[in-house]
Amino acid sequence: MKLVKKLIAEFIGTCVLVTLGCGTAMLVGCDAEKGGGYILTALAFGLVIVGMAYCIGNISGCHINPAVSLGVLISGGMTFGEFVGYVVAQCLGALAGAGLLAGIFSLGRVEDMTGGFGSNGLAGVNGSIGAGILVEIVLTFIFVLTILGVTSKKAGHGSFGGLIIGLTLTLVHILGIGLTGTSVNPARSFGPAVVAAISGNTEPISQLWIFIVAPLAGAAIAALCYKFLEAGKED
Repeated sequence: MKLVKKLIAEFIGTCVLVTLGCGTAMLVGCDAEKGGGYILTALAFGLVIVGMAYCIGNISGCHINPAVSLGVLISGGMTFGEFVGYVVAQCLGALAGAGLLAGIFSLGRVEDMTGGFGSNGLAGVNGSIGAGILVEIVLTFIFVLTILGVTSKKAGHGSFGGLIIGLTLTLVHILGIGLTGTSVNPARSFGPAVVAAISGNTEPISQLWIFIVAPLAGAAIAALCYKFLEAGKED
């Protein structure tokens, strides 16, 4: 029952992340010349993490991101079975969030400024797969490394952990939005891409593999790096 509650928490958290984060992107767009859409979208994603960290953090750890769960798995913070359950719950939550957006924007006849339910893409790097992969690996590395450091028992950040993690997600979005739309979260990319494909826009799902592979790679590197650094601290 305890694991079930954790999975429900992850489902809810990821649903909220996609609904509010991607929903904001859909409303304000991501026009580099104006810049305001960047900041609003970055803040939306970051503030969701802050809110959810203090809401479900004590239940599931508030991963709401398969890359974060992978980092925790490699660090020894969860079992493989728990990891699989978390990823399934997160992807279902992302689908639910994107589905909610589809309903809201369809029923309300609201224009989707991004054209793809806030999905990720390579337009900002001129279609370069290599550049997109590099961006996502680097940004996910920074994000997951921060999470592992902040949540370490030796860190002593106490109740400020959720705020630090949320601000870090905001920071990586400020750079990444104009390049790839900032994934750093395979579930966040999965939900909008699938719903966009159902709605007739297949471009996001054709590039989806990038936003699954690269964040997971970045998270794995971050976890291995942190394990090395933390072990060195003990010596």
